[in-house]
Amino acid sequence: MFNVASEETYQDGQVIFEEGSSGDWVYAIVSGQVEISKAVGGKKVVIEVLQPDDVFGELGFLGGFKRTATATAIGETMVGIIDRTSLDEEFNKLSSDFRTILGAVVERFRKMIDRTWSETKEGS
Repeated sequence: MFNVASEETYQDGQVIFEEGSSGDWVYAIVSGQVEISKAVGGKKVVIEVLQPDDVFGELGFLGGFKRTATATAIGETMVGIIDRTSLDEEFNKLSSDFRTILGAVVERFRKMIDRTWSETKEGS
């Protein structure tokens, strides 16, 4: 499905990446599960639990901004790191107009996430 550059194994509870960290790797779950969470008002809020074949970390790649959530392994989890060169090649095959639209959608999504979690934090 994806051109995987390398695979990494994480143990239960091990953080794959933290909210606010930089990085533009995109991951695909080979086995295990990954919990996606955010810190809200000093508490961890689980957004989703991802399964094998799910992809995560795409916002950092598409938008070039810091991680919007924390990804943590549930049980022993193997992830494939999707090859950056092949992702760039695929992305660059898109028309410049479509890349612009996709960039706008990603930026709007990031702002929505930030606003939603700020409002949630204030309401806590």
